[in-house]
Amino acid sequence: MADAHPAAGKTLSRIAFGSCAKQSKDQPIWDAINGANADLFIFLGDNIYADTRDPKVMADKYAMLAAKPGFQKLRANTPVCAIWDDHDYGEDDAGADYPMKDESRRQFCDFWGESPQSLRRTRDGIYAAHLFGPSGQRVQVILPDLRWNRTPIRKLDLGGKTYAVWENEQRKAGAPVPGPYERNPALDASMLGEPQWAWLEQQLRQPADVRVLASSLQVLADFAGWEGWINYARDHQRLFAAMRETNANGLVCISGDTHYAELSMLDLNTPYPIWDLTSSGLTEVWPVLPPNALRVGDALRENNFGLIDIDWSKRELNLQACDAKGEIRISRRVPLDTLKAG
Repeated sequence: MADAHPAAGKTLSRIAFGSCAKQSKDQPIWDAINGANADLFIFLGDNIYADTRDPKVMADKYAMLAAKPGFQKLRANTPVCAIWDDHDYGEDDAGADYPMKDESRRQFCDFWGESPQSLRRTRDGIYAAHLFGPSGQRVQVILPDLRWNRTPIRKLDLGGKTYAVWENEQRKAGAPVPGPYERNPALDASMLGEPQWAWLEQQLRQPADVRVLASSLQVLADFAGWEGWINYARDHQRLFAAMRETNANGLVCISGDTHYAELSMLDLNTPYPIWDLTSSGLTEVWPVLPPNALRVGDALRENNFGLIDIDWSKRELNLQACDAKGEIRISRRVPLDTLKAG
């Protein structure tokens, strides 16, 4: 079953989300987020930039986020749920071998108000799922943990050059500038690990009208070269296979990490068209735009947050990315009838 959320009885018509909020920076974007009056806010990771193996440093950085007035207003007025990415997990691009992950989990769970009995405190990662609203208007939010069990990421062969040197050469040549990673085709390479996969497949069988897969990393982008589901070839295909086998209709993806916003869509070898709305970052902006063959429309390289508006009468989703003033800069309407297998 899904984990109980304090707002479980609430019907959701607007979900806001975001990622990548450096605690040492001003965060004026909270004014626009709070003005959006969402029914739920999802933190998609890099909620702080801990980047440490020192528990006190991590605690101090959580305290800096907690002191932000806009963040305080959000917590006071809007239900939230959260997952981590690498920087609040503890280190840049870290996976299963990060030695401080038990302490990171304790601080994450304490900060986000997990009960002492929460399974997030004891199982193999902080993955969780929540159900909101009544039958006919039921929203499932699935939060996978892409760090705790992740096998090492595979690096591109750059001919002995550092990534910075190689990147500069690519730019001068006018060539695409993907990140330093590539796909890992090994069948045992995984971000989730087998226990979490069994849990995820169980969650996909739960009755829901809308499912939001809230992933800290991009689910679809092909191929940015940075971290993403596409780097783990078997996980990437297994997700779509699991959706098909469990008849998990109504699923859309949201993701963070990139420091820009974009909308991606994949409709080849999937049970139905899969959408992934990436929103990043609340404070961070990336200087270049990596390639993504699945990008729909233009990307947004400004501070941003995401919105999903659910029109229950029309049975339609509106996937949106908004700038720091709350202006809608990316928008796509997706009828729920198109999110059904067959």
